[in-house]
Amino acid sequence: MTVQIITFGCRLNTYESAAMRELQGLPDNIIIVNTCAVTAEAERQCRQTIRKLRRENPDAFLVVTGCAAQISPELYAQMPEVDRVLGNREKLRAESFKPQAPNVLAKDIDTPVDFDPPEPVFFDERCRAFIQIQQGCDNHCTFCIVPQARGKSSYLSAQKILKHAEKLIEQGYREIGLTGVDITDYPDFAKLIEALTKLDGLKRLRLGSLDPACVHDDLIDLFGKSDVLQPHIHLSAQSGDNMILKRMARRHTREDILTLCAKLRSVRPDIVFGADFITGFPTETQKMFENTVDLVKTAQITHLHVFPYSVRPKTPAAKMPQVPVPVRKERAKFLRSIGENLLFEYMQGRIGQTAIVLYEADQKGLCEHYLNVHINGDFKAGEFIPVRLTGIRQTGVFEGSVL
Repeated sequence: MTVQIITFGCRLNTYESAAMRELQGLPDNIIIVNTCAVTAEAERQCRQTIRKLRRENPDAFLVVTGCAAQISPELYAQMPEVDRVLGNREKLRAESFKPQAPNVLAKDIDTPVDFDPPEPVFFDERCRAFIQIQQGCDNHCTFCIVPQARGKSSYLSAQKILKHAEKLIEQGYREIGLTGVDITDYPDFAKLIEALTKLDGLKRLRLGSLDPACVHDDLIDLFGKSDVLQPHIHLSAQSGDNMILKRMARRHTREDILTLCAKLRSVRPDIVFGADFITGFPTETQKMFENTVDLVKTAQITHLHVFPYSVRPKTPAAKMPQVPVPVRKERAKFLRSIGENLLFEYMQGRIGQTAIVLYEADQKGLCEHYLNVHINGDFKAGEFIPVRLTGIRQTGVFEGSVL
């Protein structure tokens, strides 16, 4: 059976693609496009890929699913290249892919259901695995379309999460990442994290994107106590200006971000920070944008994900006074350059120090601080390699010498 899955968007989509790959009874010669709707550009790329895949695979059974399909099922059903459209819930059920199933299954995502996702045990990296602990979001930020695609927040039980982690460890995985739409919304989040760090055989635990308003002192304390928790945190910051954060309906301020970074550094001095930022959000002035730049520099945020604001239909921000698109893009370019400079400076400061690399493939692996390290030698995927950082191959990639 030939199964080809193309994944767009977030780590949650990556997890769900792995789950779909392990479904039993999929049709032969199937292509599944797992779409993203976070920006208009992401949707454009999804449609472009669908057309390309059909040209290259005229006889394949082509299924489109994911957030873009959930939000606009009719649009994808009307594409002549598409054989089936599935919603985010339906894509995780094997029966949805049967030839006799309805062509469009995208349903009302807010209808309550028991949250019990599949538990994939094979991931493309073959050395890093993921567990979905949570689904949906109740926050309704004014720019975000995700609640329309993922529904309300729901959770997997801690018992099931721990059992899934044990299964992954048995398969040989030594690094596990937690994923979801808003994982900090998980009840007793720090208690769950502490239990995971104590599992025999787990060497690394990484947390997905965190809401700065929900990272509390109990979780911060764990970063000071456990070497299993990796010294890299990615924050859903979005802006460094308080007025823009308010208009986004975010629950944190720029001061909250600065305080959080300071607290984490006090218990884990080597920790590094990443963050998501949107540039050119409606009403953003140059001064407001400069506040974001100042935040990035002050907090020394080195791993940036920067997006120019993208109008999402049926969101409150779409009705606000818009910043011209060229300004949005220029600000995004400038902020990315700031981040690249900070990352390069950080990497320069690490030259001569040691790191532990989780080897993946092609003479490259991931160190504790979520940066790639190039090393010469013949190693197995999933092997931990102690190295000395000897240089910078390119921004984001170290050169390492095996110790």
